[in-house]
Amino acid sequence: MLSAELKAFYMVARLGSITLAAKKLGLSQPTVTTQIRNLESQYSVELFYRGGRRLSLSDEGTRLLPMVKELLQKEADIEFFLRNSGQVQGTLRIAATAPYYILDLVKTFRQRLPQVDVSVEIGNSQQVLEALEDYRVDVAASSQLLEDSRLIRRVLGSDPLVLAVHRDHPLAALEHVPLNALAGHTLLIREPGSTTRSLTEALLKDASVGFGPLLEIGSRESIREAVLRNIGISIIARQEVPHDPQLRVLSIENAPQIVEYLYCLKERKNARLPAAFLGLAQEMAPA
Repeated sequence: MLSAELKAFYMVARLGSITLAAKKLGLSQPTVTTQIRNLESQYSVELFYRGGRRLSLSDEGTRLLPMVKELLQKEADIEFFLRNSGQVQGTLRIAATAPYYILDLVKTFRQRLPQVDVSVEIGNSQQVLEALEDYRVDVAASSQLLEDSRLIRRVLGSDPLVLAVHRDHPLAALEHVPLNALAGHTLLIREPGSTTRSLTEALLKDASVGFGPLLEIGSRESIREAVLRNIGISIIARQEVPHDPQLRVLSIENAPQIVEYLYCLKERKNARLPAAFLGLAQEMAPA
C-alpha cells in the first residue's frame, strides 16, 4: 500500500493535479485523493497546500519528493533487471509519436526474436519522452530533438511537412502553396506537446502569416478525418497522409523536414532488449 501511495504522491507532485495524476496512473480521481489523504493522516504530515485549482508542495512534501523519486527509480531498476535477465526474452516497451518508422523496426525485431513480447503506445512527443524518463517504456521514438546527456539518440528517418486538403478545398488547385495563401483558412492542429504543431506555428510565425481560426484535435487520425470532411486544412508529415481520392497533398513554401529519433536512457543501453533494438535501428538507419 505504501508503494502505491508514494507513487500517487510523486505523480501529483510532478503534475500539480490529482486529475492529471489519476489519468497518468490509470486510476480514478477519488482513488488518488484517498491515497494522498491516507499517507498524510497515517504519518501526520501535510504534503500539499490546497488552494485554487492547483496543488503545491508543502515544505515536508518538497523534502520527501527526491527520496520518493529515488525509491521509484530503484523499483523500476529492479523490475527492469528481472524482466531482462536470463535468456533474451521478456517484454520490450516502446512509446512512439507515429507508427510509420517504428513498426518496420518492430516487424524485423519480432522476426529475429519471436519469443520477445513487444508493446507499443502512441502519444505526442512530450508524452512519449515523459514515459521514457519515468521508466514506463524502454525506448521512445519522437520527432523532438533533445540534447540530453542522459539519452542515447538514433535517427530513424525524416519526412517533409506538407499541406493536406480536401479535393474540393480552394487550395486544392495548387501544386505548391506559398505560405501567405494559408491566411484566413481554418487550420487543424495537434495539441500542445506535438512537434508537428511547434514546427507549424514557427513556420507561419516566421512568415508573418495570420491563419484563420484554429481547430485543435488531439490525434493525427482525427485530423485526417476532419480534412476528409473538408472542415479545415492541416500541415502534417508526408507519411501521415493516407492514400485517399478525397485528399490532395500539396508541397509548402519553406517546408521543414520532420526527423524521427529513437531515444534510450544511457543507463539502459546495454540491457539485452533495448540494446538489441538500438542495434537494429542503427542497422536499418537511412544512409
